[in-house]
Amino acid sequence: MKHAIHRTENEALNALLTAARADERKDRAQAVAARLAAMATHISRQGLNGIEAAELIRHEAQRYRDESEELH
Repeated sequence: MKHAIHRTENEALNALLTAARADERKDRAQAVAARLAAMATHISRQGLNGIEAAELIRHEAQRYRDESEELH
């Protein structure tokens, strides 16, 4: 009986962790989508050419790399 309770507790904990991870991925995806939309608006409003837009994307990619390194 004790093992069954322990297994149920582990399953419940795993379910909570899975849900938390899914929520985090959803939030991150929404943040990235909003950032990309803002960048597209900036590119359009400023009339950036392809080279300038590519440079903006490179800077954004570096921003994500830096953020990733801070988290590890």
